[in-house]
Amino acid sequence: MKYNVLIVEDQPEISGIVTKYLDSDGFNTYIAKDGFEALSFFNSLTIHLMILDIMLPGIDGYDVLREVRKISEIPVIMLTAKQDEADRLKGFDTGADDYVVKPFSVKELVKRVQVLINRVYHDNEEIIYTCGDLKLYTQSMKLYRNDVEISLTSAEYSLMLVMFKSQGQVLNREQLIELAFGNSYEGYDRNVDSYIKRIRQKIESDSRHPQYLITKYGAGYIFGGEQ
Repeated sequence: MKYNVLIVEDQPEISGIVTKYLDSDGFNTYIAKDGFEALSFFNSLTIHLMILDIMLPGIDGYDVLREVRKISEIPVIMLTAKQDEADRLKGFDTGADDYVVKPFSVKELVKRVQVLINRVYHDNEEIIYTCGDLKLYTQSMKLYRNDVEISLTSAEYSLMLVMFKSQGQVLNREQLIELAFGNSYEGYDRNVDSYIKRIRQKIESDSRHPQYLITKYGAGYIFGGEQ
């Protein structure tokens, strides 16, 4: 299978050459030019590894990594022009798996990507998303609360995957349908409300007073509770 690598780098000469080498090595690559675009990619795609520059316009790499670590343990390699030990330690403390100082060997970076992919996935695509006591496993398509499995239909799983990847974001029915089922969906928009009701009954301690899956009246739904 091909793994998806997100390259977060605002210098096109760097992201371009890294993409060229990774593509030739069999990876699918995506490029984000700033932190906000990186989080957008992360929320809309299944990303297996992130190469993350620290110095970015908008929000820096540390803040991007903090947001990613709230819901996912995907491997992250940080890029930086800083060589101070304190900066490297800050990256590791924030949740980075590896650290590469500019200028760097692209071949060495690709090798680091290969090592992390092999170590984390062992030739499978298991990614674990977390929210409070909930954990969603993408390979086995299973949901757990406090290590107790919660049974999901395939439609419920598709919606849960979208919501785990979009924590803190308000999504309306149309957005949920497009992200979970694609343009080929032939059901009614209101079906989403039925799915949401059943999901709440499964994940909430009290579905009438939900803590995870909140309705924003007139706007849609927000997963992860009030931000």
